[in-house]
Amino acid sequence: MRGPHNIWRLIRTLATMERTGAIGVVLEAMDAPPRLRVAARVLGWPFKWLGLKGDASLPPATRAITALGPAYIKFGQILSTRPDIVGAELSEQLTMLQDRLPPFDTRVAKRMVAEELGVDVDATFSEFSEPVAAASIAQVHRARLAETGQEVAVKVLRPGIDKAFRKDIDAFHLAAGLIEAIVPFSRRLRPSDVVAHFESVVNGELDLRLEAASAAEFAANTEADAGMSVPRPDWGLSGRRVMTMGWAEGLGLADLVSIDGAGHDRVALASRVMSLFLSHALRDGFFHGDMHQGNLKVAANGDLVFYDFGIMGRLDEYTRRVYAEILIGFIRRDYRRVAEVHFEAGYVPADRDIDEFARALRVVGEPIFGMDATRISMARLLSYLFEVTERFGMETRTELILLQRTMVVVEGVARTLDPHINIWKVARPVVESYITRNVGPRALIRDLGRTARVLARFGPRLPAMVEGALIRQAETVRPGARPWHPVWWVLLGAALTLTGGAAGLVLAALG
Repeated sequence: MRGPHNIWRLIRTLATMERTGAIGVVLEAMDAPPRLRVAARVLGWPFKWLGLKGDASLPPATRAITALGPAYIKFGQILSTRPDIVGAELSEQLTMLQDRLPPFDTRVAKRMVAEELGVDVDATFSEFSEPVAAASIAQVHRARLAETGQEVAVKVLRPGIDKAFRKDIDAFHLAAGLIEAIVPFSRRLRPSDVVAHFESVVNGELDLRLEAASAAEFAANTEADAGMSVPRPDWGLSGRRVMTMGWAEGLGLADLVSIDGAGHDRVALASRVMSLFLSHALRDGFFHGDMHQGNLKVAANGDLVFYDFGIMGRLDEYTRRVYAEILIGFIRRDYRRVAEVHFEAGYVPADRDIDEFARALRVVGEPIFGMDATRISMARLLSYLFEVTERFGMETRTELILLQRTMVVVEGVARTLDPHINIWKVARPVVESYITRNVGPRALIRDLGRTARVLARFGPRLPAMVEGALIRQAETVRPGARPWHPVWWVLLGAALTLTGGAAGLVLAALG
């Protein structure tokens, strides 16, 4: 599929980028050499007439991407989460991408629901509305279950969208390969890896069962969180091409006039948006990766309602601890500790000077703490931090990039609700609470308990594992070297077995 027949798609893309003026913006954002910029303009100019005109009211990059269609819109939205690749300015432009597209016929949607779920749509739903939202991959209908009367949202993939996306993704792969072969400097941006990441994200969104799983996991994690709710999926009425979940009723978070008219406290809402995001990222390691106003509502009781779980972020436990220690170090202005955490985590090569790194971190933190509350930005701090760590040899970590990008969006939402919010004041109790529970003696005891639990599981297999290691050690011992005496192996095996058995007894006693 990634052969010469994709060249036409690439020519059309280049022509559209040239006609809309996007080519210069993109190359500038990626810091392309002058010669490459000239070459791109020279190659694109003869085909300019083949390009799509797009909406002249949009900025050049978003104008071109919107004109090129659903796959390009989704690609642009995903690139907006990677300022490390496209630069901060272009990343900000791409966040404005809207994928509101003309809906497809409701009769087609009903037919797809019937085929996917094997149900009679008119018997299953007493109401089934015209599309209430239409995006690049799917559209949503408001419906009511005939059996229970519950209002639900039914999300249906666009007909043939998986095939259309695969064609465009093949063209993206071809373009990435050509760019890497012709423009060596581009390899540091890893175009092929970027396209592969895009492909994996889109493949996930093209199977709505995976989004339903994300919604269910997020709902389970946050069930006890006050002031928020998550619609739950209906697994009996969900499949690969159709997802049914509870209807999210409420006011859009961008509708400030209606929010004020309903008597909601915007200051409290702003603090809750920020603190909930940090809690989900640190406590659960699973956070909503697309928390813009369009994916949040305010319910009548004042709860924040989350929906659209196509982009979710995940952090492993060790990364969460590192991230929390970095944040609390900055909050306390302990730059030496922040530097130590980077070295301990292996984020910065061990051969770098820790004192120089700590001094560079002070340059990051001090100007921010000199600002008044309305200008303090955790997202800006993380952005500056990544610039410094890159200079000291830190490799890009995509999970932290998504975290930083989501932080930018969350801060924007919070400041829209409350322009005077003090981000650090809101963040501090959340981060300190996490630190108290997960860094220190209590966390050490819990980690030892987990280690004991693992040993307990492997207890019955430890003697055989020790015997196998003894045999391998005897077979590979170097000439003249003294192998371990069998007594030592026996003692080691006995110690491990006793440890595992004791751990099992303790855990059983503790319930």
